[in-house]
Amino acid sequence: MTKSLNNLTPEEQYVIQQKGTERPFLGEYTDCFDGGLYICKQCDTPLYRSEHKFPSHCGWPSFDDEIIGSVRRETDADGRRVEILCANCDGHLGHVFTGEGYTDKNIRHCVNSLSLIHISEPTRPLYI
Repeated sequence: MTKSLNNLTPEEQYVIQQKGTERPFLGEYTDCFDGGLYICKQCDTPLYRSEHKFPSHCGWPSFDDEIIGSVRRETDADGRRVEILCANCDGHLGHVFTGEGYTDKNIRHCVNSLSLIHISEPTRPLYI
């Protein structure tokens, strides 16, 4: 079942709907390592957990895993790269790369910040 779509800015539409790429090192989540969840900006589907994120220094947020069933892969039109899309709404997220050795999982989801919303983990009360 497809969720309703959120309103997007023209820049978000360019990246998510027209398969664009935001400029490197300028995205809101490139250097964000706060705990929480990353969801699709277009449809609010949970995509990545904060523990999947790692510093790759490539200019875009990088993740070495996804929430099962949330991300779909498709070969780019040029046949050289593998595009990653939200499995719910087909929104463009970025590209996936393997064999770079950044993490033990040896995979990097290179994601546009404009394709994501970060939701912080709720503060858990301490009980005495």
